[in-house]
Amino acid sequence: MSGEEAPTQQQQPEQEKTPDDPPPPAADAPQESGGSPAAEEKSLSYRALVLTGHGGYDKVKLQVKTQSNPQLKAGEVLVRVKACGLNFAELLGRQGLYDLLPSPPVTMGMEGSGVIEAVGEDVKDRKVGDRVIALSRSGMWQEVVVVSADRTFPMPEQMSFEEGAAFPINYLTAYMMLFDMANVRPGKSILIHMAAGGVGIAATQLCHTVQDVTVFGTASASKHETVAQGGVTHPIDYRTKDYVEEIRKISPKGVDIVLDPLGGLDTQKGFSLLKPLGTLVVFGAANCVTGQKKNLLAMAKTWYNQLSLNTLKLMQANKAICGFHLGYINDEQLISRTMFKLLELYNQGKIKPCIDSRYHFEEVTDAMRRMHERQNIGKVILLPEPKKAEEKPKSNAEPGENVEKTEAAVEEKKEEATEEVKAGKD
Repeated sequence: MSGEEAPTQQQQPEQEKTPDDPPPPAADAPQESGGSPAAEEKSLSYRALVLTGHGGYDKVKLQVKTQSNPQLKAGEVLVRVKACGLNFAELLGRQGLYDLLPSPPVTMGMEGSGVIEAVGEDVKDRKVGDRVIALSRSGMWQEVVVVSADRTFPMPEQMSFEEGAAFPINYLTAYMMLFDMANVRPGKSILIHMAAGGVGIAATQLCHTVQDVTVFGTASASKHETVAQGGVTHPIDYRTKDYVEEIRKISPKGVDIVLDPLGGLDTQKGFSLLKPLGTLVVFGAANCVTGQKKNLLAMAKTWYNQLSLNTLKLMQANKAICGFHLGYINDEQLISRTMFKLLELYNQGKIKPCIDSRYHFEEVTDAMRRMHERQNIGKVILLPEPKKAEEKPKSNAEPGENVEKTEAAVEEKKEEATEEVKAGKD
């Protein structure tokens, strides 16, 4: 990145008292819950990461907010957030490219994990003290949040809060694309772009719940050993090689499924790689994001090169194109059913979130930069708790939180990735 980036030093929280800006993203003011702990408090102060405007890293501010007399509405729960997930959607949202994010100022974040501190009326299957995963359209990047009880999911005993925060968005996205749209079956082949990212790793793990699936994965060379250990059959360095040519060398007829988070010219390439009766699932336009701020030229180039077909050409090609966007799925029962399927796969040891790194709220700039520059291998996690003065950012500190790889190997790959970025990666 260029020298115009925001400084990386620790942010100081901005003290704000905002009675009409409550912790919940989905409620004006939590309404009651009889004898719940929250109802006994006169006010509730909490740290939050607020998008103050569209632009660079400096637009995300750490603030302290105060909500007077918090109460819960029927069917709601108050969650003390322990960890939050960072997704590519937040990078888009910061630049003003994510339609589902409300206009600034707004607290970002779609997923997190924590402990229920209070429950509203009519909540029967959640109780104070429960460890849960929570989902919301926005507003999860704060210390306390009010959400519908239906948008919380009990965490398995062995699951850490960091794993819980890393779990829902990536795995819901990967599962629905693979099984609900592409109908992956034994013996199929699949191309996964950004194979070392959160969705890429989730998709790779889910492919291996099906027998004899061949996975092609694009990633920078420094990540190949890691993604190969995680289940990618054929890692391809998209920076130095044409991935279409590399796949054709191994599989001349192409692949059965392509998961495309890139858009533009890469969507055309993905369609060309499909075998007859193959399926292309487009779920992003990462090629639009080049610098810290919105790049109109990159956007125009991406959309100019976007694949455009009519139904006659699709019939003649015998191929399918799907579009997927988790944010536009409003079927709560579908979300719940899929989450419980995924949690069962976790309990069976078949899938496990890969934690790349952990950053406290004060370090959100570093966290966003790490994902923006594609240095991460797995999920970047944000921690609401204040950073201790002597504490250093943790990256892959816990063995077993990565996909079948040793801590030493991870650290080596991270150093290589960092050196690659400094050497002038795009």
